[in-house]
Amino acid sequence: MDSVNLRAANDKDLEALNQLMFELHDEHHCACPQYFKTAEDIELEKSIARYLNDPQCLVWVAISQNEIVGFITGHFCELISTVSKPVQMGSVDELYVIPPMRKRGIAKALYQKLEQSFFENGAQEIFVEVWHFNQSAKDFYAQTGFVEHIHWLRKRLSGS
Repeated sequence: MDSVNLRAANDKDLEALNQLMFELHDEHHCACPQYFKTAEDIELEKSIARYLNDPQCLVWVAISQNEIVGFITGHFCELISTVSKPVQMGSVDELYVIPPMRKRGIAKALYQKLEQSFFENGAQEIFVEVWHFNQSAKDFYAQTGFVEHIHWLRKRLSGS
């Protein structure tokens, strides 16, 4: 990873982070428009500001030449289910690196920073949701040690 620094995000980063969040959601919508809202619609409902103001949330940014070129968000939670034992978890919510800076280890560095933060704060496991179409994300998380643990299946109904 060349000349990229990582740090915790702050309120001064909000405008740049919202723009990167927009780009992330636009990529998802373009890849799978039948399921993803447009980035414009999501922008009206969701701001990264909620992460910056919540002590249960983490946001790390990657900086290159005084510009934010990537970010990762996550939050602490407890997995509680009627069938499984409770476990302190960290959730990877969003991870995005601008296209010209990809394949340079930035996503891995951001992820490792988030994982270390979860570990230092008592999380025992990490989970992430990745859509089926997003093969590069599935490959990335497999390379960082994630394994599949549940399969969600979906079927569109056609009126009989």
